[in-house]
Amino acid sequence: MTIAQTPLLSVEGLTQRFGGIIANNNIHFKVMPHTVTALIGPNGAGKTTVFNCITGFYQATAGTIRLYDQQGKDTTIASLLNRPFTGGAYLVARAGIARTFQNIRLFKEMTVLENLLVAQHQRLDNNLLRGMFASLKFENKEQQGVDYAMMWLERLSLDHVANRLAGELPYGLQRRLEIARALCTEPRLICLDEPAAGLNPSETERLAELITDLRDQHELTILLIEHDMGLVMDISDHIIVLDHGEVIADGRPEEIRTDPKVIAAYLGTDTEEVQ
Repeated sequence: MTIAQTPLLSVEGLTQRFGGIIANNNIHFKVMPHTVTALIGPNGAGKTTVFNCITGFYQATAGTIRLYDQQGKDTTIASLLNRPFTGGAYLVARAGIARTFQNIRLFKEMTVLENLLVAQHQRLDNNLLRGMFASLKFENKEQQGVDYAMMWLERLSLDHVANRLAGELPYGLQRRLEIARALCTEPRLICLDEPAAGLNPSETERLAELITDLRDQHELTILLIEHDMGLVMDISDHIIVLDHGEVIADGRPEEIRTDPKVIAAYLGTDTEEVQ
């Protein structure tokens, strides 16, 4: 595999069981660098479970998840099959994967700016002693964090609410703030769990512009779960379709749009009838 062909993320044989329930069964897919990849499927298809495994919230029952660097080197921090670990979400974030959630999880009693500063704790590498003695290095790091946070707030058109409490923002701005907070971890891959949920048409349009800008101007890689098929078809380079915990289709938007298995999964129609 050449560097140009190397994915950023490779999911191989991912299986997740909860007792006797199989949420994901032998899932394989790849996410290429600087692309938007959508993970879609009916409710209960297992999409968020895949996200939770990729981002370290679950330890998969079987399979591996590999993250590659720009030289094509496997930078995986742990095999989800062979090396159980605790604090998985922290390790995955440190490796360069960030995420948002279907249900907004902001620090609502903190300001917008403070939410972004918290996200930079790992990146700034400050410690208690530097803070106690107000060292010059600590002050410089603190200012760097503020500057970096304001940069993302400006790019996401949130700088005008920097000093407002996160919980006071309108719903659409809270969605954007969650993305801004994830970006402050300097991710190589950002996983967005239903980012358009609850947004009105104009907010969804701005979200589409933001996601394509992150890919095209900032060279980020985006993996998203989304039910808004108009948004998915407009912005995705690649789409993976799940149904009952299994991959039933994998391809470009124009291929997915007319795939009989996908139509059957969404419409509840027998595949033979669709064909």
